[in-house]
Amino acid sequence: MTLALDRTAQELLFLEAHTAHTFSDEPVSDEQIRAVYELVKYAPTAFNQSPLRITLVRSAEARSRLVKHMSEGNRPKTSAAPLTAILSVDLEFHERLPELQPLAPALKDKFFSEAEARETSGTFNATLQAGYFIVGVRAAGLAAGPMSGFDKHGVDKEFFGDGTQKSLLVVNIGRPGEDAYRPRQPRLSYDDAVTTV
Repeated sequence: MTLALDRTAQELLFLEAHTAHTFSDEPVSDEQIRAVYELVKYAPTAFNQSPLRITLVRSAEARSRLVKHMSEGNRPKTSAAPLTAILSVDLEFHERLPELQPLAPALKDKFFSEAEARETSGTFNATLQAGYFIVGVRAAGLAAGPMSGFDKHGVDKEFFGDGTQKSLLVVNIGRPGEDAYRPRQPRLSYDDAVTTV
């Protein structure tokens, strides 16, 4: 065996994990999401910038505001999921660097003084954190339904009107429901994806 994770953990996080399309009505608690965050906050980011922000959509009013911006095929499952999270990049992440990085003053001036550079770096690193978030949801024994099929500009205006955040992904979260999973699609083999130089 070349992996440190036992087979059960491999199956939970990777081998048997699928994108869920339906969910049971069992609620997802704040404590569960806090436990997920306490794991995934350790995802690597450049200069420890930690630009991912998570907006939990719980209320019926917030849910209806979100659903209207989802693509047609994603509306029913987003309406029915026990919890939905909007994952976004904080475009002002550099303001929190003094708490996170001893070299913050030099970094802010050298790398993050321009908005375009902040957005490029923040988006890349928040996307990396988003992948960890999905694995963290799985680690909690929950299913994740990540979706890119939504009107990003509409969601940003609806939820981040001040322009300091941009949505990356919407993730439905909960226990899988009936017929939650579609058949596993093929993946590239090692030889197709990996090159040694």
